[in-house]
Amino acid sequence: MREFQNTDTTKDNKKSKVTILQAFKTIIWPRRGLVFIGLVLIFFNRVAGLVLPWKSKTLLDDVVPSKNMAELYELLIVVGVAILIQATTSFLLTRVLSVQAQFLISELRAQVQKKVLSLPISFFDNTKSGALVSRIMSDVEGVRNLIGTGLVQLVGGIFTAIVSVFLLIEINGWMTLFVLIPITLFGIVALKAFKYIRPIFRKRGVINAEVKGRLTETLAGVRVIKGFGAEEQESKVFEEGVDRLFQNVKKSLTATALMTSSSTFLLAGIASTGIMGIGGYYMMEGTMTAGQFLSFTMYLAFMIAPIVQMSNIGSQLTEALAGLDRTEELMNMDPEEDPENRTVQLENITGDIIFDNVSFSYEEGKEVLHNISFRAPSGTVTALVGSSGSGKSTIAGLSATFLNPKSGLITIDSHDISKVNLGSYRRNLGVVLQDEFLFEGTIRANILFPRPDASEEQLQQAVKAAYVNEFTDRFDDGLDTLIGERGVKLSGGQRQRIAIARAILADPKIIILDEATSNLDTESEALIQKSLGELMKGRTTFVIAHRLSTIKKADQILVIESGNIAERGTHEELIAAEGRYFDLYTYQARI
Repeated sequence: MREFQNTDTTKDNKKSKVTILQAFKTIIWPRRGLVFIGLVLIFFNRVAGLVLPWKSKTLLDDVVPSKNMAELYELLIVVGVAILIQATTSFLLTRVLSVQAQFLISELRAQVQKKVLSLPISFFDNTKSGALVSRIMSDVEGVRNLIGTGLVQLVGGIFTAIVSVFLLIEINGWMTLFVLIPITLFGIVALKAFKYIRPIFRKRGVINAEVKGRLTETLAGVRVIKGFGAEEQESKVFEEGVDRLFQNVKKSLTATALMTSSSTFLLAGIASTGIMGIGGYYMMEGTMTAGQFLSFTMYLAFMIAPIVQMSNIGSQLTEALAGLDRTEELMNMDPEEDPENRTVQLENITGDIIFDNVSFSYEEGKEVLHNISFRAPSGTVTALVGSSGSGKSTIAGLSATFLNPKSGLITIDSHDISKVNLGSYRRNLGVVLQDEFLFEGTIRANILFPRPDASEEQLQQAVKAAYVNEFTDRFDDGLDTLIGERGVKLSGGQRQRIAIARAILADPKIIILDEATSNLDTESEALIQKSLGELMKGRTTFVIAHRLSTIKKADQILVIESGNIAERGTHEELIAAEGRYFDLYTYQARI
């Protein structure tokens, strides 16, 4: 049974911990104008909210005893206007800040996706695509609580609580002092709870990415799963991941429940009960009026409610900062492109590639290529053959700049390839893989992928050169036929021909063909060999092939064994030498 793998792609990097101050500088300060508007709105909202307890005292102590109807009408108008201001400012707060928060989330998602695409191939080799989807879509969600109503409500709550304290002191200082004791205790509990749950929220992001990554992988491999009857096995693995997520959520809920119960006991319980007793005593003694007591309890509610609200907002901000921690780690990764060192811009290249004593290892101390040296002159075809795991694809990856050599030198037109701007090099590169990836959509869109602005004539030339029209002419929608996710509605040979048409349309100077004809039947292979022959004319081509019959016309054949070049030469020369290539070729010929 396959287990969940750790998809925390930053485990080897220094952990980032985004502080409120950093979040303020990078997210809030650039939008200070909008935040200021929010603070002004929350100021008027909270001031308007204090009108009701203020006028309640006036109602009981002044208006009712005097039976002054004019003053009653005036009081009702003031309270009504205050309520209208509250409702209006609440609407504007949600409308202005929530919309801006969603806009910020979309911006951050775009930035993170752009950053992810700038990372080297090795990053993607070690990271599940579903985990990356979670990083891009979920980790930035909490930002809405920084720029949205959450932070402004937090500031507004603090303002309301402070104003309420002064108003409470004015009514009765001793009662206010009694109230502040349980509030202080609650504050201590809340701070410890926030410190406890931030790592939990951070871990939740990791687990969530793992679960989503596994689910994405399962759905993509559903044919393999069903083919081996492994549905129950996969369900168990997924259930384990979901349970880990549940256990994490349970921990955070425990901390949140502790804060909630603390607020209920300390604020709603002890504070309210004590105020009833003390207030009742003062009223019986005649030192407090009924209006003052009602006003005090209402002001107290205005002070306690924001504190409870702030504890909830604090949890949201803690979760937001945990998500930003992981986002910050991702954004701090070194991109594939290095503008300081890769300064050479290639214009019109000829495609002369030289490997000079190149060694490479995926893991420290485990070389897979050893001092490889050869030249692929411009316009020639270099075939790489050998047993599986010998290093053929690694050489192709180095040629495509997907990998960087650990030692030695690779040059393109006499330029050190490690100094060449990747964009300028890859604009001249075309790659056709054994299991070529097609995007969901139409055949036309997939072929046009490298050159969306290509003319219809150029498109049709590529279609005919790769013999794509041989099967699209039989489809009702032709090139506009929808092919499904990863081209699932097409055969392997059809997908491969679309991939080759895509490479032909790109018109590259350097081509890498990794088992490009392996998925084709005999008839299709014959057609493709003709189109590849046209494609490779005048272009530097690397061909990785297990079918040795397809590389007879290569300008040079490199036989790779255990990371070394065991033999090199043309087909005729290697056959005459009766070495490793001869053994491979004659073995295949007998099959």
